[in-house]
Amino acid sequence: MPHDHLKRTRSWIVVLGLAVSIATAHAAIYQLNPPHTYPQFEIRHLVFSLIHGQFNKTRGYLRLNRKTGQAGVVAKIWVRSLDTGFAPRDHDLMAKPFFDARRYPYLFFRSTRVVFHGRHRATLTGILTMRGVSRPVVLQVTRIHCAVSPLNQKRVCGFDAQGSLERSWFGVDGLLPMLPDRVRLILNADAVIMKHPPAAVRKALR
Repeated sequence: MPHDHLKRTRSWIVVLGLAVSIATAHAAIYQLNPPHTYPQFEIRHLVFSLIHGQFNKTRGYLRLNRKTGQAGVVAKIWVRSLDTGFAPRDHDLMAKPFFDARRYPYLFFRSTRVVFHGRHRATLTGILTMRGVSRPVVLQVTRIHCAVSPLNQKRVCGFDAQGSLERSWFGVDGLLPMLPDRVRLILNADAVIMKHPPAAVRKALR
C-alpha cells in the first residue's frame, strides 16, 4: 500500500511538472490599454514648425514571453480619432490626398518579427496597412517594463518605441514635396494581462 501511494505521489509530481513547463513555455497575452495607448507621429511643416499628431482610439493585443523570446502584436487604429490640436487641420487630413478616411477608416498593424536586445529593448518588425496598402515598418522599442500595477493588482507591461516611414509608400501624397515624405513614428503604450483570452485573440497572435 505505501508503495502504491508513493507511485501515485510521483505521478502527480510528474503531471504538475509538465503543467508548469507548459505554462512557462507559453507566452502571456495582454490587451492594449486604450487610455494609455497613443500612436503618434511628427512631420516638419514647411521647414518652420514640427506638427505632432496622435490617434486617440486604438485596440489591440500583445503576446509576450521575454524568457523564450516570443512576442507578437496586432493593433487596429481608428483614423478619425486623429488629433493634431487643430480641428480644421484634422478635417483636412481625413481627405483623399491624405488618409482618405471615408474609404479607409482604419489602420492595421501586425508584427512579423521581434528581436530582443536584453530584457528592456527590442526591434519590432511588422506590416502596417494604410489606405489599403500594406508595407513593412520597423520600430525600435527603447523601453519594456512589466510589473504588477499597484492600481489594479494586475500584471501590466509598458512600452516606448519609435521609427519612421515614407508616407508616399501608402499613397499619402498630399502637399508633396512642400511637406516632407518622411514621417517620424512614436508609440507609448501599456497592456494589461488577460487571464482567459478568447480563441480569436490567440489565433490573431499566432
